[in-house]
Amino acid sequence: MGNPDLIEPLTPTFRADSASQDTLHLLDNPIWNSLLTEHSSLAISNHVARRYPVAIGPLSGIPQQSAENYETLGPLAGPGGVVVLFCTEAPSPSPGWTLIRGGLLTQMVCEETGAEAPIALTRGEQVRPLTAADVTEMVALAELTEPGPFRERTIELGAFLGIFDSGRLVAMAGERLHLPHHVEVSAVCTHPDARGRGYARMLIATAINEIRRRGKVPFLHSFAHNHAAIRVYESLGFRQRRTFELAVLKNRG
Repeated sequence: MGNPDLIEPLTPTFRADSASQDTLHLLDNPIWNSLLTEHSSLAISNHVARRYPVAIGPLSGIPQQSAENYETLGPLAGPGGVVVLFCTEAPSPSPGWTLIRGGLLTQMVCEETGAEAPIALTRGEQVRPLTAADVTEMVALAELTEPGPFRERTIELGAFLGIFDSGRLVAMAGERLHLPHHVEVSAVCTHPDARGRGYARMLIATAINEIRRRGKVPFLHSFAHNHAAIRVYESLGFRQRRTFELAVLKNRG
């Protein structure tokens, strides 16, 4: 991904309804809070550290960085295991952990009431919800395009939508972290052969409207240096809220 450009944490400029405003603080530790709330049934926990099952992905959470919390995270990772944290300051893992990837992430929240997807599908494409029968193609597309960790059970995190061209999955987007009043848009990716057709914009707009229909507020995370993607998100109503330091950590224990 390269070295991210420095972006300072931003003061929110959007307007939230009272319910989502009261729970905005949960977005300051989104993985941890998702595993404590809406995704608690998926959480593997030792009462301090929490993570998603390996077959779903490496996203993990601790209340804050400390030697004690990193120690509790170790057994959840297992020897040689990899976890992903979103840190509010520079990663400072304790001995026994190796930082194998970092980077600056920007968190964006969409407070707009709706989003349009102004493209026409002219090639006979099919747009439909993705199911367990599509997982093999979903994993292959994610491995090719690297939108973020995607495994065989990632589909369990929420609704996913795909675009098929001549029977082949060429674009998808879905949901990841779930909080009481917010749902994360994630896994947005397009096959290199199908880029430039507006598929990502269409899928994100559809995801926004579906999340809104359920009475929740969409949010997402992007590498801060990915200015092209951020411009697309902003055009759909997302506004930058704050930044995180990504920490992809390997447990040497």
